[in-house]
Amino acid sequence: MQLETYLNTLGRHLKARFGTRVRKLSLHAGFTCPNRDGTLGRGGCTFCSVLSFSEDKAETTVGAQLIARKSELKRATRYLAYFQAYTNTYAEVEELRRLYAEATSHEDVVGLCVGTRPDCVPDGVLEILAGYRAQGYEVWLELGLQSAHDATLALINRGHGFAAYADAVARAQRYGVPVCAHLILGLPGETPAMMRETHARVLELGVEGIKLHPLMIVKGCSMAAQYARGEVVPPTLADYSAMAAELIRRTPPEVVFHRISATAREPTLIAPDWCYTSFPAANAIANELAANGVQGSLCGKGAG
Repeated sequence: MQLETYLNTLGRHLKARFGTRVRKLSLHAGFTCPNRDGTLGRGGCTFCSVLSFSEDKAETTVGAQLIARKSELKRATRYLAYFQAYTNTYAEVEELRRLYAEATSHEDVVGLCVGTRPDCVPDGVLEILAGYRAQGYEVWLELGLQSAHDATLALINRGHGFAAYADAVARAQRYGVPVCAHLILGLPGETPAMMRETHARVLELGVEGIKLHPLMIVKGCSMAAQYARGEVVPPTLADYSAMAAELIRRTPPEVVFHRISATAREPTLIAPDWCYTSFPAANAIANELAANGVQGSLCGKGAG
C-alpha cells in the first residue's frame, strides 16, 4: 500500500514543494555526544550503539560522503544533506557553519537536516539554520526526545529531561526553524497511555515533523544485556503498528512524518526480527490506517 495515501510523509511534502523526488543523504561529520564523552555522562543512551554509525567513519569529508551517497540513490535529482550520526550541533559554531556550508555547496542539495539533542541547541546554531531557511533551503532541526516522561528519560540514560526539549522548541520557533521530534514507542516501563501523553505534549508545544521508531535492541548498546536477561521486551509488530497508526490519526494533517518505523541491518539487529526491513511495519501501519482512519482523523477526540 502507498503510505502517502494515508499520511503526510516527508517524500510527499518534498515532492509537493520541489516538484520532483528528493532524497535524504545521511552524513557522518565526526561528531561525538556529550552523553558519551563525559560532559554529561559515559556510555550514551541505553538503546544507542556505537556500531550503528561505524561504517560511515571511513569517509573523511562531508563532500566525499555526499558524492558517494548520490551515486547510491539513482532515483532522485535533488537531495537533503542529513547530518545524522550522534549530536550534530556539538561543536563550535564556526565549525558547524563550515560543515553545513560544505554540504549545501552542491547545487543539487536543496535542504539541510540536523539531528541533535534538545540540550545541545545554542542560539548560534538556530541562527545558522534560520539563515539557510531564509535563502530558500528546506531546513529541519531533528530533536531526539524519545519520551516526554522524565522517569523514562532517566531510565534510558538520556541525560536531559522534557524541559530541555520544551526550551529548544520554544527557541527554534522564535528563529522560525521547523522541528522534527523523534519518539520511540515501546520503551521500558511505558504504557500505551504514556506514549499517547508524549505525543500529545509534543503536539501541544508545536511541532512541524515527527519521526516514530520502535524500540530496537542492537549490538553494542547497554540495553542488549538487559534484553538477554529478559528485563526488556521490544514491541511486537502488531502492538507497534497499532500504536503508531493511532498516533498518526491523532496528528494534524499538516505535520510531516519523516519516518514511521526504523530498521537495522544484520548482524547489528538483535530484536525485534521484523525490523530487518521496513516493509512489515509500513504495510501493517498502512493497513491500520486504511481500516481505521487516516492522519488527523482522531484529532480533537481526546487522549482515550
